[in-house]
Amino acid sequence: MKILLRGGRVIDPSQDLDKVADVLVSGDRIAAIGENLEKDRETKVLDVGGCIVAPGFIDMHVHLREPGYEQKETIATGTRAAAAGGFTAVACMPNTQPVADNAAVIAYIRERARAVGVVRVYPIGALSKGSKGEELAEIYDLVEAGAVAISDDGNPVMNAEVMRRALEYTRLFNIPVISHCEDLNLTAGGVMHEGFVSTILGLRGIPAASEQVMVARDVILAGLTGGRLHLAHLSSAGSLHILKEAKSKGVKVTAEVTPHHLCLTDEAVIGYDTTTKVNPPLRSEEDRQALEEALRDGLLDVLATDHAPHTEEEKDVEYDIAPFGISGLETAIPLVVTRLVEKGRLSWQRLIEAWSCRPASILNIPGGSLKEGSIADITVIAPDWEKEVDVDTFYSLGKNSPFQGLKLKGWPLVTIVAGRLVMENGRVLY
Repeated sequence: MKILLRGGRVIDPSQDLDKVADVLVSGDRIAAIGENLEKDRETKVLDVGGCIVAPGFIDMHVHLREPGYEQKETIATGTRAAAAGGFTAVACMPNTQPVADNAAVIAYIRERARAVGVVRVYPIGALSKGSKGEELAEIYDLVEAGAVAISDDGNPVMNAEVMRRALEYTRLFNIPVISHCEDLNLTAGGVMHEGFVSTILGLRGIPAASEQVMVARDVILAGLTGGRLHLAHLSSAGSLHILKEAKSKGVKVTAEVTPHHLCLTDEAVIGYDTTTKVNPPLRSEEDRQALEEALRDGLLDVLATDHAPHTEEEKDVEYDIAPFGISGLETAIPLVVTRLVEKGRLSWQRLIEAWSCRPASILNIPGGSLKEGSIADITVIAPDWEKEVDVDTFYSLGKNSPFQGLKLKGWPLVTIVAGRLVMENGRVLY
């Protein structure tokens, strides 16, 4: 099948491209980019005038929950949520049941994705056995089975020796170690950011230092070993100071930020809405502004959702005992467009680089470019399309979103994966 995207604003940071043009897809490849491209009778033409045409967006931090927690999400529902959200690929974390710490679970995820998925799925293997942080998993077997990175995300690796060995060993495979930076001794059962708001709400706080001390430790270990370190969901200004210094010294470190940490602060917790309970927690306005600046300047490499779906029953409890997490795939793009791009605080080029080019580079996976001959993974965004968030229309099983009822602009219009149209006008086609 051929698809012709007619008249959109084509932005591809990988080739410094930003112009109004047509994009022709033939089979699973980008066939041509240019003005007034010809079509034949077999070509499906999509008028995308006024829209942004970009290399397919990649979310390198999602929780698909399968195997083991299918009541929260499945590979089928999660990949449809990704397609609806404008993502052509996702990398899924290993905190499943059983934990993805062996080749069999990685193979299962890949097979299920081939059978029922509608976007690309890249498994991330566990760093340690059982994600307990005590003994390295069989990393060679994980990579051979198809893991693109290792992480114990959801559980910090408290043992510095284990983290050191992980960073050393993964150099053999040139894959990143993704670190969930949290000192559990400092977290100490906290449920939100430690500060004025936690005090007035009477909720136990999580100090920013719980993240920062682990960021400092891990960049020191990355410098020692020469391994590739990726810092997940950074949330505090102090962590950014450490990251900047590490990068200035040539440490192989990259980092990500979530839309919810860019758009919300701890004041959102007032009212005890458990959909605002995330880990790391929503922090102060000062932290939020620092994250925004770091993303704009490129210090933060990647945008990632940390999509963490939960059942309604799990979240509909007291704040103290509710699980951490936001169902973020289907609102991520319009949220950032509305809060940052529309207000001139983030360019389209930087947005696309952070959600397409850089994730592809960090994980060493296909995508991140619209060059002729490259894989035809494409995201089309309609900047002026405005609608309210309605969790009842989510493809994800997780309806736990603090953005319910919020009016947003910049919704994904089209998602194309390997030349196949998988989402159009917000409706997933498979």
